[in-house]
Amino acid sequence: MGMSPVVSAVIALVVVVICGNLAGESEAARAFFVFGDSLVDNGNNNFLATTARADAPPYGIDYPTHRATGRFSNGLNIPDLISEALGASEATLPYLSPALNGERLLVGANFASAGIGILNDTGIQFRSRNGECAVELQRAAGLFNPQMIDMISSLNAEIGSPVFIAANAHEMNMDFVTNPQAYGFVTSKVACCGQGPYNGIGLCTPASNLCPNRDIYAFWDPFHPSERANRIIVQQILTGDNKYMHPMNLSTVLAIDNSRT
Repeated sequence: MGMSPVVSAVIALVVVVICGNLAGESEAARAFFVFGDSLVDNGNNNFLATTARADAPPYGIDYPTHRATGRFSNGLNIPDLISEALGASEATLPYLSPALNGERLLVGANFASAGIGILNDTGIQFRSRNGECAVELQRAAGLFNPQMIDMISSLNAEIGSPVFIAANAHEMNMDFVTNPQAYGFVTSKVACCGQGPYNGIGLCTPASNLCPNRDIYAFWDPFHPSERANRIIVQQILTGDNKYMHPMNLSTVLAIDNSRT
């Protein structure tokens, strides 16, 4: 595939959920703040002068409104699905959205922006000739992830509580990249929407090739998982073991927080 944010640009996710009572003693609420790139952008780039945009069809073809929202997905993305798990009445809004004000700001904000990253060449396509993710990016992920875990462990030890948890999105992604059929996908090499070899060049546009059934493709466009693949990733964030989550999964964090209220 082209450079997938799950594999390379976003090698590990840090789930930032502030647990606690933000709405009075009778009604507990959790604030959810999102930082990242196009994997988790809910529409901030709609308000920026950039070509990294997902505000036109067929993006959003399977979103509840069937409209492009700025999410780099055929439907819901990872923050949307985590918001569902948190019991939120709506997804966390983009920080740049005029609708994010008042009470809505108290329950979180999405600061993610497509195209950002920690590498100078973030945003450049890296695709091997046979449609697989580039070896050098896999190697970078292997070097980065253990250091991320060490940093999380040090921060939690300094604070004295498991405030931060890390989700190894690289491992979650590689499960269905290396064995797509085990997860009900027909392929992880060909994107549902795109152009060129493996539909692996550029973003999805109205002129792109478009598959009729997004649920059987691991990748929506050359860079981003389909909604169904995002659901697999979020399920591991919620319930995954220490292969995927450190020091604990999100469901455990929420259960601990509930026991304190």
